Amino acid sequence: MFISNSIYMKKIVLAAFLLICSLSYSQSIKLEGVITDSKSTVLEMANVMAVNVDTKAMDSYAITNDKGKFVLNLKANTPYSIKVSYLGMQNKELEIITNSENIIKSIVLQEGGIELNGVEIVREMPVSIKGDTIVYNADSFKSGTERKLEDILKKLPGVEVNADGEVEVEGKKVTKLMVDGKDFFDGDTKLGVKNIPADAIDKVQVLRNYSEIGALKGVENNQDNVAMNIKLKSGKKNFWFGDITAGIGVDKDWDRYIVNPKLFYYSPKYSVNLITNFNNIGELPLTAQDYFKFTGGFRSMMKKGGSNFNVSSNDLGISVLRNNRAKDIETKFGAGNFSYNVTKDWTLSGFAILSTSDTELETKSQSTILESGDQQKSEEVTRQKNNLGLFKLSSSYKPNSKLQVDYDVLAKLTKQDEISNLFRESIVNSTSTSESIFTDKNQDPTSVNQNLSLYYTKNDKNIFAFEMQHLYQDENPFYNANLQTQPFNLTDYVSGQDRNDLNQNRFVKTNKLDAKLDYYYMLTPKSNINVTLGNTYSHQNFNSNIFQILDNGTTNDLNSAQNNNQVTYDFNDVFLGLHYKMLSGKFTFTPGVSLHYYDMNNGQLGTGSNQSFYRVLPDVFALYQIKKAESLTYNFSLSNDFTDINKLAEGYVFSNYNSLFRGNRDLENSTSQVHSLRYFKYNMFHFENIFANATYTKKLDAVKSRANFIGINQSTTPYNSNLADETLSGMGTYGRSFLKNYKASANVSLNWSKFNNIQNNLQATTDSYTQSYTLKASTNYKNMPNIELGYNMVANKYNGTTFTTEKPFAKLDYYFLKSFSFVTEYEFYHYYNKAKTVENEYDFLSSSLIYQKKDSKWEYKIAATNILNTQTLNDDNFSQFSTRTSQYTVQPRYVIFSLKYNL
Repeated sequence: MFISNSIYMKKIVLAAFLLICSLSYSQSIKLEGVITDSKSTVLEMANVMAVNVDTKAMDSYAITNDKGKFVLNLKANTPYSIKVSYLGMQNKELEIITNSENIIKSIVLQEGGIELNGVEIVREMPVSIKGDTIVYNADSFKSGTERKLEDILKKLPGVEVNADGEVEVEGKKVTKLMVDGKDFFDGDTKLGVKNIPADAIDKVQVLRNYSEIGALKGVENNQDNVAMNIKLKSGKKNFWFGDITAGIGVDKDWDRYIVNPKLFYYSPKYSVNLITNFNNIGELPLTAQDYFKFTGGFRSMMKKGGSNFNVSSNDLGISVLRNNRAKDIETKFGAGNFSYNVTKDWTLSGFAILSTSDTELETKSQSTILESGDQQKSEEVTRQKNNLGLFKLSSSYKPNSKLQVDYDVLAKLTKQDEISNLFRESIVNSTSTSESIFTDKNQDPTSVNQNLSLYYTKNDKNIFAFEMQHLYQDENPFYNANLQTQPFNLTDYVSGQDRNDLNQNRFVKTNKLDAKLDYYYMLTPKSNINVTLGNTYSHQNFNSNIFQILDNGTTNDLNSAQNNNQVTYDFNDVFLGLHYKMLSGKFTFTPGVSLHYYDMNNGQLGTGSNQSFYRVLPDVFALYQIKKAESLTYNFSLSNDFTDINKLAEGYVFSNYNSLFRGNRDLENSTSQVHSLRYFKYNMFHFENIFANATYTKKLDAVKSRANFIGINQSTTPYNSNLADETLSGMGTYGRSFLKNYKASANVSLNWSKFNNIQNNLQATTDSYTQSYTLKASTNYKNMPNIELGYNMVANKYNGTTFTTEKPFAKLDYYFLKSFSFVTEYEFYHYYNKAKTVENEYDFLSSSLIYQKKDSKWEYKIAATNILNTQTLNDDNFSQFSTRTSQYTVQPRYVIFSLKYNL
């Protein structure tokens, strides 16, 4: 029975988990003690392992804490071999026989161990640590149902994988994924975690404080950088491996299909990865959102400069909003990745990704204007076609330890079309009107991003780093809206038509160059000075025009200046930065300051406008390393934020059929003051992970919106507000693995924001408050069913209106009879607002059964999606002027029969 009462559900989840834990505790005894060297010095992070003499299985393992303490949970009345290892010390092996009572035993290791002897035991340990690297032995966490890297990562202590395929370790996002030290589709982890076969994985290495540039590892602050390297099993090297899947399915008709070949090859000299996927079951290897945020591994090289100049995207809002939960979606996807060591000093790598998706969306929504209470209710059917291409080529040349030269080029090619049929009911001043609206959007933007970097270490005291990036972006969105009513009174517009056919062409071209030279001078082994000379230069062109198609098919160009744009904009920022880094005991302190000269010119309407000024911007980084795996970090920055050409163009631009935007050429920059505090603790003794952070942002002279509403139609122009915007956010995560087979976590995320705008010539201050709470607990047995239970609650409060989604969820996976794998997942949603005028309950259930004999290359699978045949799901958002709640139609229930051949 499925229930929606969240409190009752939480009690069930907690009771079930405590019951499992109590049963396990009752069947085991503890062996605990302290490990020291011959001088009685405690040894932190020593490896301790208990091997069952009868079964030869490893029943328990531990890593000592900062006091040298370990605890092993063992079976009663059982003989064990206790193996202890610590790099640089001699290994030790003890024989014990447990009884029904706990055992306390201290162990002394002798100096002079050979490191290679320690490797053998480390290889058997489920988790080991060496310096900044955590090594997970994949086989220690497999239960038999794992098919992809994602399935293994979710079982590792301290590792989380979200629904988008992003990996977090110890609360930090993994920004780089490698396989046997070679880049795997640089800049994204999703393709790796969703496609790398689980049976090919030997070790998962987490590289903390990661730096791609060895010369800068000691002089830069890399505490937030985390990379992951997947070590393959020996049988997967120098051989092609992978799998080929083909399947057909049924909902009402036999019209579902999937074809999914994947091939991988790794050798010391080169690697090749090929991934394809053709399906109409909603599998999206890369969504439109993934595509636009895909960085290709390019570094944010100007993050120390203190200026934020970001090039906006003119994407017309085209995106696959519901990902694989649209009404219907068909995907054709192909990707290839390679790495080739031309010589021992020179490496070439790159990838190509091509994706086509046809998506049908069906949406019901209700929007409410915050000030007036006017409403719009709409039903919309949308058809989208996305053609996406990503191409990257990288070259890295390292002739010696002193010199490194890197070059990267990333190209994005897109062609997107969207046709929408919308029926809306407008309720203005209690008067209701309705009409049908047809819209057409299409665009094929192109962007090319190049990076050239040179790093030179002259000697132990002098390091030079030169980095340069160039962005070329060409956008050409076209928008058409066909309405019954006339939404805006535009100059030169011909009224009295049966339908109002509005069209807009837009052309935006950007050339942006970032360059900086860093010089590092080592004052002492624990302190250095960093001098930075940098420049950001951008040149943009913005052209747009609005025209009308009359009932007789002729074109009426709206030639007045307010309906057209011909704008150029040049932005130039030259800066000199100085940073001092000092390590003193447990403290790292890096204060810095940068001096900027800004010069901006925009030309439009036959005249030019210029702004130029100087600004001094400070920043501070402070780290308190409490223990090896416990730290407190503080960051402060004062930055100048600049808009690009899109908000400066003073001619009208359609944002939507009922939203018109007009820029402001006199906009000035805003100033952001950001304070952030982060606490992190990772205890390998209990496999305990604690992460918390808080960030406060205050933005002065923020670029805000002056909006005028005529009913539900909105006309907006930006301005610099004399009132500050504020944001306060915080999150905390507690996770712990224990008793070898259990993992639990709790997460809290809070975000409060206050915004200031002008609405219908009146000052409007709005705020939003978002809360998210998640509890999860799971088991990981090899010969028993495994279960994951959880509860999530998200509450979004917008100016007194609160929308809440409660989601209990469960997952069961079981490997049985040495050939069968059964996995089922269930999610229940209870969506409602505070007044209960909006309330909906829906759930999703999916299951799969896989049959594969041991050592067989063939796998047979039957999978059912949306078994309960849920029709819709809900969502809400806040735009500072209005609230919107939406209901999306999702794909129906279907069953897929598939056959996979493992190479």
